Amino acid sequence: MTVPFLTPLHTDDLRAAGIPEPWSFGMADKVRFGEIDALQHVNNAVYLKWFENLRILYFADRDAWTIDGKRPKVVLRNLGLDYRSEIKLTDEYILTGRVTKLGTSSFTMEYAVWVQGRLTTTSHAVMVMLNNDNSKRALPDKIRQMFIEQDGAVAG
Repeated sequence: MTVPFLTPLHTDDLRAAGIPEPWSFGMADKVRFGEIDALQHVNNAVYLKWFENLRILYFADRDAWTIDGKRPKVVLRNLGLDYRSEIKLTDEYILTGRVTKLGTSSFTMEYAVWVQGRLTTTSHAVMVMLNNDNSKRALPDKIRQMFIEQDGAVAG
């Protein structure tokens, strides 16, 4: 893999690495010893950390971490994973993520993990934006528009 680890990857980078459309955001890394389990493949809980790291990088890269001068409160509501094939120690991988669906106060992100251009894992997460009192907060127009323009997200 010739892409840099732990830095944002955009459309051209992903296509060069063999990642197909519609993915337009990603991050590369390498499996570390502490991420494998007794069966010598990536532990299932590690994927959640990977996706969280990607989501933080995604929001920072797309300048969506500030609303009214403050960081928005975004929480995980629902998560699903589909393991297609194992990933082993020292494998280099690319995580991809995009927002696919928009609600009034929520959005759905889809994720994928690729090893040498081969899809190994898919996931989805429903995220909800909250006010400080934990009541639901409508997605700001700026963020909603960014999800539509950058990822092709649709109301759902």
